[in-house]
Amino acid sequence: MNGQPFIDVGWISDHLDLIWTRFIQHAELTVIPVVLGFAISLVIGILVMRRQTSYGIVIAVAGILYTVPSLAAYVLMARVLGLTLLVAVIPLTTYTLLILIRAIVAGFRSVPPDVLEAAEGMGYTARQRLLRVELPLAMPLMITGIRLATVTTIGLATVAALLGDQFGGFGQFLTEGIQTFFATKIYLGAGLSVIFAIAADILLVQVERLVTPWARGRTRAEAR
Repeated sequence: MNGQPFIDVGWISDHLDLIWTRFIQHAELTVIPVVLGFAISLVIGILVMRRQTSYGIVIAVAGILYTVPSLAAYVLMARVLGLTLLVAVIPLTTYTLLILIRAIVAGFRSVPPDVLEAAEGMGYTARQRLLRVELPLAMPLMITGIRLATVTTIGLATVAALLGDQFGGFGQFLTEGIQTFFATKIYLGAGLSVIFAIAADILLVQVERLVTPWARGRTRAEAR
């Protein structure tokens, strides 16, 4: 822009501490909502499985929350709570619910009925069956939902920069770059957000392989 280099490498090397700070902010805006969203969605998913007729209502409510524009949600929360981390975390958490509830319920529904019957025949209580049978078998689909929710949240978190510098994350680079016509900040904010999303997805794939090694064996057996 205006004769500036495509990317000012010198500016980037001089602001590595700032880049690290923005990464920590963006990580907080991603990890906290996804963890909270998963905890809430897991409880809701378990309750839905005990009362299947409630699934449609739950998904409808989660869908409404998901359609609320992020900017409007931030402004509304800021008026109620002031400029705190909660203002960014609460909307981002609600955006994960639709994705995670669907993934969790789909995971539970994927557990074969004969496996559940076998668990009951072995004398498992409802709690033991949930912890030892249903959760492990549902985990692959749950982690798929976590991956999607994480990547989505990384993208949505960039909008939190509108709340102020203390919540900016990589979105702060985008905002400042647009305001000052400094191309390096724009490309840096966009590029780091994409890299963060890809890295997070790769990490979660590795976590899935680590916690569900039996799933790979089953997939190979089915492929044969």
